[in-house]
Amino acid sequence: MQLDDVVSSTISGPRVEEAMWRSIRWLDRCIAAHKKTDQQNLFAIVQGGLDTKLRTSCIKEMIKRDVPGFAIGGLSGGEEKKHFWKMVTLSTDYLPKNKPVYLMGVGFSVDLVVCCALGCDMFDCVFPTRTARFGTALVPTGKLDLRKSVFERDFRRIDESCRCLTCQKYSRAYLHSIATRETVACCLITTHNLQYQMDLMQGIREAISKNRYPAFVKDFMRLQFPAGNYPEWAVDALASVDINLS
Repeated sequence: MQLDDVVSSTISGPRVEEAMWRSIRWLDRCIAAHKKTDQQNLFAIVQGGLDTKLRTSCIKEMIKRDVPGFAIGGLSGGEEKKHFWKMVTLSTDYLPKNKPVYLMGVGFSVDLVVCCALGCDMFDCVFPTRTARFGTALVPTGKLDLRKSVFERDFRRIDESCRCLTCQKYSRAYLHSIATRETVACCLITTHNLQYQMDLMQGIREAISKNRYPAFVKDFMRLQFPAGNYPEWAVDALASVDINLS
């Protein structure tokens, strides 16, 4: 990744523009310094905060450079989701379609599914590991807080369909007994959460390759929100790419 100047997504004004131009200058310096082009792919990181003009200007400057891929930076920092998704789709609309797009700092399951629909390919986030430290496991229906007493005598796996080591060997009841009490619980639940997200992304990839992603999205959202109370931002974002949840 190039060096970039990151400011909070809740900040506006001259500081955002300063960071954008500095990031462009640093990209040029990184390209000049990058010697392992046969071993590494240098990604540009788009900045510009929530300002559509600045973000568009940044993209137009960066795509002039022949880099292997692009990252969308400066988001997922506390801004409202209705602003978040619009900056994502603005970025993917302008970025080259033949190069990978990496959305930085995004890891919630719903965000992954929606942002893939908006044109993102890659993600990173501490969420699956951080939430594991608090005893929370990720499942197709959302999350399980294994600290709750309801799991005290629940001898099922976290997820019966999961193939991770944790699900193969340990029950919800056992994990409940050690969650947030023993360090090993963090490792075991992290193992499951990472497998969950790998399987989710694999499912997304397969659905896209089979040209059935809209159906995949609808099935996923129904599991996550069985009452149909979909987040408004997700409904709007998906509708913008002709995936209607109604």
